[in-house]
Amino acid sequence: MNKVCPNCKKELGNAIFYGIDVDYCPKCLGVWFEEDELRWAKDLSDRNLTWLDIDLWKDDEKFKISRDKKLCPECRLPLYEVNYGTSRIMVDVCNVCHGIWLDRGEFEEIIKYLKEEGNYEVLNKFTKKLLGEFWEIFSGPEDLREEVSDFLAILKLLKYKFATQNLAITKLISSLPK
Repeated sequence: MNKVCPNCKKELGNAIFYGIDVDYCPKCLGVWFEEDELRWAKDLSDRNLTWLDIDLWKDDEKFKISRDKKLCPECRLPLYEVNYGTSRIMVDVCNVCHGIWLDRGEFEEIIKYLKEEGNYEVLNKFTKKLLGEFWEIFSGPEDLREEVSDFLAILKLLKYKFATQNLAITKLISSLPK
């Protein structure tokens, strides 16, 4: 059975999106991400965001049936509309196959949101995030290599954020005798 666009009801095509094979609608340019594909595309689009993951299925109370009765391209069951994290971006998700439908432009909005969220998290909740990512090295949910990479990404981001926002201190440190 061919996958059909939840908006246009047209057959979906295939495309490579940031290295991930996804289904997309050639008419409205919406994109269907199967389970984990959105996270993979996000990670490949900006390596500095690998540590920042949003679990859309964590809070059942945020789910509500979408008003326009969109159907999952995979399961043909109703999609649910949910906020992406704490953003105002509404994405359509399938609670059966965990696929995610993004309308045109929503991926770029998500990346912009994650960059802003990442800046806030690194600068204001650095210790908590660093400890959380360190703990995930041992507990998952991703494999060890990905979790270590997430941990190192936070350290790298702090270095860049600190250096750009504290130029005087950075200059002073770099001028110290070695």
